[in-house]
Amino acid sequence: MSDVARALRPPKTVDDTSSSIDLSKRDLTLDIARVFCVLLVVVIHLLMVGVGLDATGAIVTSRPLESQPWFAGVTWAGQIMPLFFVVGGFAAITAWRSLVRRGGTGADYVRNRILRLAQPALPLFIFYVVIIGGARLLGIDPGLLEVAVTGAASPLWFLAAYTICQALVPAMVGWHSRAPRATLLVLLAGAIVVDAVRYSVGIQEIGLANLFFVWLLVQQIGFWYADGWFAARRWWQLALIAIVAWASLVPMTFIGPYSFDMLTNLNPPTLPLVALALAQACVLRLLRPALARLMNTHAARAVVFVVGSRLMTIYLWHLPIILIVTGLLLLVPGAAPEPASPAWWLSRPILYVLVLAGVFGLSFLVGRWEKPREMTPTPPTSVVAVATVLSFIPSFLVMEFFMDFPIALIGSVLLAVSVLMLGRWKTRSPSGTTPARPGSSPLPSASSSHSTAG
Repeated sequence: MSDVARALRPPKTVDDTSSSIDLSKRDLTLDIARVFCVLLVVVIHLLMVGVGLDATGAIVTSRPLESQPWFAGVTWAGQIMPLFFVVGGFAAITAWRSLVRRGGTGADYVRNRILRLAQPALPLFIFYVVIIGGARLLGIDPGLLEVAVTGAASPLWFLAAYTICQALVPAMVGWHSRAPRATLLVLLAGAIVVDAVRYSVGIQEIGLANLFFVWLLVQQIGFWYADGWFAARRWWQLALIAIVAWASLVPMTFIGPYSFDMLTNLNPPTLPLVALALAQACVLRLLRPALARLMNTHAARAVVFVVGSRLMTIYLWHLPIILIVTGLLLLVPGAAPEPASPAWWLSRPILYVLVLAGVFGLSFLVGRWEKPREMTPTPPTSVVAVATVLSFIPSFLVMEFFMDFPIALIGSVLLAVSVLMLGRWKTRSPSGTTPARPGSSPLPSASSSHSTAG
């Protein structure tokens, strides 16, 4: 029976009346939330990339979505990356507790999760080595190449932030279990202090410390979601919390130092993202009954399966595919209207379908890197720590210095070393012989945990 056929089998009922989430079962409403987040990211980027021909036939580039007067206000609802980290927090604590029940360790967890980030990123960095190197050899305009590559690689910041969050899950779950409120307060205080110092002295790089404080705080909200805190609130309490959280953005942006545009507040991450995360978690819980009913349908389960099994491929490759498809359309007369023109806006739905089709086709080539592979036993903790740092560096370099040939090359090497260290580490038994690969791993499988967001 095919995977899609399995997805279309009569679904198990999703209980939408429980006052808490059963951590022993997968919450399908979080799967659809995760899929929604990634597909919305594709829509936003598709509307941001403006490449076409003007009346004279010359190639013009722009960012049509950001030039709209209403764009900044819409980001208060459309900036959904905090929700992605909330859902990731839920998945992380669920997978960690399941692993611990089966005798797993922190090294087991981190090794598995970092592989799920490093493996899909490796072919992408190799792709940039080939593309940038080939473009230089062909003499393509360096300015045009820089604009294209910088834009296409911009989503890689996520890997840096998410690597930090996943690497610290064992420690953060421990703190959450011992002192949940104190953990939130410490992280919140750290985020406030970092922002205060950053905006006081005007040094942007200080804000990088909030890759730790802000995103870990948002992940902790996911822990609270998993523990049933949001489920225990009445609907009007959730609505009130969401309203207050969004309302807090008003003084932060009109009186405080933060941008009204939540996209600007993303990198380095800032306090408004925490407010968005809290509001979005409340909305997610309010929508859970409707989402549960939706996930009891064959169509929704099939879509979530098809997209959800390719989430990292979609996220990492959608912008390169957008640029490739757009470039091909430039060769077709009348298929590349001037950006921001009425014809350009009307062409976006068609281009969206083409891009998704392109990513879907590409997933058969690179999507296998998303799936856990048969691996040797978990390396020593020190080896896992070094490999985690190696996998963090490439995306961090892209976030700070933008993608170019040296970074693509360095990233390819570091990611390859990290994947080999985590997935093919040679261990020896007391007798000195290399043990056989275990038939069953204690690590969470893709089918039993949230492989992308978790």
